[in-house]
Amino acid sequence: MSLAERLTGLPLRDNGPIMLVGMGHGATHWIAATFYLLLPALSTTLGLDYAATGLLVSVLHVAAFLANLGSGAVTDMTGRRVLLQVTSLVVGAGALALLGTSGGLLALAALVAVIGITNNLWHPPAISYLSSRFPGQRGWALSVHALGASVGDAIAPLAAGALLAWMTWGEVAAVSALPVLVVAVLLALGLGRAPAAGSKPRGGSGKMAGGDYLSGLKKVIRNRNVLGLCLMSAFRSMTQNGLLVFLPLYLANEMKVSPLVMGGALAALQLGGVVATPIAGRLSDRVGRRPVVLGGLGLSTVAIVVLTGLGSEMLFIAGVSVLGFALYAVRPVVHSWLMDMTPAELGGSATSLMFGAQTGLSILAPVLGGIIADAYGLTATFYALAASMLITNLLAWRLPAGRVSES
Repeated sequence: MSLAERLTGLPLRDNGPIMLVGMGHGATHWIAATFYLLLPALSTTLGLDYAATGLLVSVLHVAAFLANLGSGAVTDMTGRRVLLQVTSLVVGAGALALLGTSGGLLALAALVAVIGITNNLWHPPAISYLSSRFPGQRGWALSVHALGASVGDAIAPLAAGALLAWMTWGEVAAVSALPVLVVAVLLALGLGRAPAAGSKPRGGSGKMAGGDYLSGLKKVIRNRNVLGLCLMSAFRSMTQNGLLVFLPLYLANEMKVSPLVMGGALAALQLGGVVATPIAGRLSDRVGRRPVVLGGLGLSTVAIVVLTGLGSEMLFIAGVSVLGFALYAVRPVVHSWLMDMTPAELGGSATSLMFGAQTGLSILAPVLGGIIADAYGLTATFYALAASMLITNLLAWRLPAGRVSES
């Protein structure tokens, strides 16, 4: 048995498609992370207050929510998982490149909406692709998928923060789109030649008749454990997205750090996830999803509260890395838990259901957080985010341990 197979449960060649999809996921998060890092400069240029800035971010989440209404169905009924992934990257990169040429708030909001749509278009085909191809190593495969997101989220703020030293925010947006297009080409070429794995044909795809799809979808929606897991994930995602909005604002306006230090802090958030994600995914394949999720959520709650008391830049960055370690470790385990609960042929729609719940609550986080910040200060917003994470903990405690039947 090779070293790769001992560590991952799969031979080296079967890890190839997993790594490619992880890179693609990283590219989608590169787009969003660049947008978040550019928010302070963007809002200053347009003269936006905290509430208006939060509203612009909510446009992204509203668009992502609406994309969920059809992306899962398209994924499961067409089986074109690879094509949908590539489309997500190409269109999202185009929207990012055009941000600086939008010329006004409405045009900017429209491009932000496209970023939101393509970001959520990615998840149903990608997660169902990996889940169906590698059912025995689902936690590992989806942890690499999440690891890609953390890497994209970590590198993008550093790159954008450095570029802002000698470029306008619009120029940075255009340059940042180029790596995403490169990844889209690699994905299109690589997955088309990827060796089959698991019990499914190429890509785990296969078309479904409309009647069979609707019947299966009703079965998924009626599963109370699936709905509970989706609600729990929604509160976790709301907290995560609130942090992505208000961490850079807190660093820029309260701690008065430079763009490069701000990028470093956001990178630290993701680097913690880079370390924890593969460990959590592989561990969840062995000990179950619930213990890993509960541990990550509990530590995340404490870390958010502690951050507000750290005045030193270095201590704050260290605290952010601990938060990222706990917060992002949970993400792939939750996705694996969902795939355990649902039939393989409905993985896309189950993913849409979960991400629809996540974006539904994430819509509220920037606006409510902005209103709280305007009224009581940014520190109060962090306490509100900690309360949201506490609710996530309570919901997770109510979910059953281990695999759950489909009925």
